[in-house]
Parts: sequence; structure tokens; C-alpha cells
Amino acid sequence: MLRLFIFSLVVSVFVACRPHAFHPKPAGYYRLDTPATHQYLQFAYPGFPFSFEYPANSTVSRDTMFKGEQDNKYWINIHVHGMEAIFNITYKEISEQQPLHKLMDDAWGLSYFHHEKADYIDPVGFVNDYGVTGMLYTVGGNTASRYQFAATDSVKHFIRGALYFDVTPNADSLQPVTDFLLKDIQHMLLTLQWHNN
Repeated sequence: MLRLFIFSLVVSVFVACRPHAFHPKPAGYYRLDTPATHQYLQFAYPGFPFSFEYPANSTVSRDTMFKGEQDNKYWINIHVHGMEAIFNITYKEISEQQPLHKLMDDAWGLSYFHHEKADYIDPVGFVNDYGVTGMLYTVGGNTASRYQFAATDSVKHFIRGALYFDVTPNADSLQPVTDFLLKDIQHMLLTLQWHNN
């Protein structure tokens, strides 16, 4: 009986001491929290040909990607804190060299550039109380930019904007943030006004 007990104890020790197989955790996604409410600040920089209200939890900086080009002096980035999001906004003046139809075609082309990765592209037109008209594109799927827009007065001013994230695009994990930021985009477009300098 004692032998059986010792044998069982030795077997138990060897079985209990075997190494456990390592199983890595599955890849997770970056957690992005949204504010409790939408709050806005006025973007009205001196000399800029446009103004609008943008999210209060953001900072505005000049876009210096094409530094030195005269054409981009009114290009800005709006960095949304805590969401790893950037609204990239470019402004162009309508002219003979850059007629409205070319600017609209370029905006359409940049939105449809994502068509290979997109599940769908849904364009919706809008008009605000200040006479600004345009198009808001929703790009479905795991694309670099979920929302893009173009706005104009059809005579002198033209803006194109896009929402980007500084994380790997995953439509499912970003859904709460993109839903929240869509309201901010809509508010920016509804408050967009032109200023003739």
C-alpha cells in the first residue's frame, strides 16, 4: 500500500511539473474613447477665406506636407485628441487653371481611390444656411478614410476634407469613433462660411 502511495505521488509530481504550452493572446485593437458630448470652437483665422466650428477637443495646425507651394497656404489639419484622428482640409480657389468641374472631379477621384478596399461608397449632397453646397462621401469597409467631403460656393471657393486615423483601419473597432466624428463633420459643414479677402 505504501508503495502504491509513493508511486502515485511520484507520478503526480512529474505530471504536475510538465511545462505548460504557451498560447499568445489574439491581436487586440487600440481602445479609443469618445467625449460625453460634442463641443465646438470657432475656426476663424485672420486672412483665411473660410470659417467653421470644429471639435473643442482638437488642435488646428497648418498642413506643411507640400511646404513652399503657394497653393496650400490655407491647408490645415485638425488633430482630435484621444481618438488618433485627423481631419485633413485643403482649400483651393476656383480659377481658369482650376475650374470647378476639375476640382470636383479630383475630389471624386480621391474619394473613389479607395474603391478596391471599400465595401461601398455612399455620396450624399448637402446645402447649408450660408449657401455652401457640397458632397459628403461615406466609404464603407477597412479603408484609410471613412468620411470625405467637398464643399463650394460654385464661384470662388472650394474645400476638400477627409477623416484619417493614426491606427490600422478596422471598420468594426473604429465604428463608435467614426459615428461620433460624423456628427462633428456634419457640424463643420453646416457652419462653414466663405470670406472674401
